Amino acid sequence: MTQLTADVTLDCTGLACPLPILKLSKAIAGMQPGQIIELIGTDSGSKDDVPAFCQRTNNTLLASREEGGRFIFYVKKGL
Repeated sequence: MTQLTADVTLDCTGLACPLPILKLSKAIAGMQPGQIIELIGTDSGSKDDVPAFCQRTNNTLLASREEGGRFIFYVKKGL
C-alpha cells in the first residue's frame, strides 16, 4: 500500500459521536481542495460516520484502518 502523507492530522482520541465528525467538518472547511486530513479516533461509530460524511460532503475517503483500538482515516478535500 502506498504511504499517504497528510497535510493536517486531527486527533479525536477519546471523543464520542458526534464530536469527531464535527471537528472533521470544521477542520476540512479550512483546508484547500486536494489536501489530505488524517483523522485518528477511538469511537467505533466513526467506521460508519466518516464514510457517510465524505459521501454527503463530496470529499474522498482515501483509506481507513484500525490499529491498536484506534481508527485512522485519510480524507481528501473535494472541490
